[in-house]
Amino acid sequence: MADIADLPPGETLFITLRLAGSVPMRAARELHQQRQAAQEAARAAPDFPAIHRRIEKQFFVGFDALLNAATVGSVYLEKEKVADVVAGELLMLEEQGFMVPCFAVLPNHVHAVLHQPASSNLSVHKALELLHQRTAAQARRILRGQLPAEADFWQTGTYDYAIADAAELVQIQRYILGHAARLKIPERYHDWPYVYSLPPSASR
Repeated sequence: MADIADLPPGETLFITLRLAGSVPMRAARELHQQRQAAQEAARAAPDFPAIHRRIEKQFFVGFDALLNAATVGSVYLEKEKVADVVAGELLMLEEQGFMVPCFAVLPNHVHAVLHQPASSNLSVHKALELLHQRTAAQARRILRGQLPAEADFWQTGTYDYAIADAAELVQIQRYILGHAARLKIPERYHDWPYVYSLPPSASR
């Protein structure tokens, strides 16, 4: 696994992308309201930055549980051809100057660590917007009418969390790399092939 000390100067982010309609709207709204209320209540605290990070982690745990349950929405990413497109586009980000220490493509969402060197001219959000567009177009061709023309493939936006240090990076990488195995998906494969980790020597 990569270590922040091995990465060039810049920002390292934990990114989550999800398919459109993959979380129940009421549950998502309640989670967002709880997050906002907790942040407002803690805003005057002297250690607000630390509290803010804890709140973000609590929000993510709840939100990821909703994604993992997959009670609503599609699971197009469990199709190998679609997952292969997404994995390929994530790795293509490295040609745009980013580093991708690890990622996991799951049935209705994607977790990835993305490092943006200080020298990068392309913003993370613009890069991910373009990735959304390219993968959605390719997925529509693969799905051949299974996705209605008026329906979105991806949910707009992403969940971003700035990784603070090497210990947190290791923790997040372990979470990502073990995610598919914990969920036992897909059952028809012994190993889900769309889980990637940058070889240690490549990050030095």
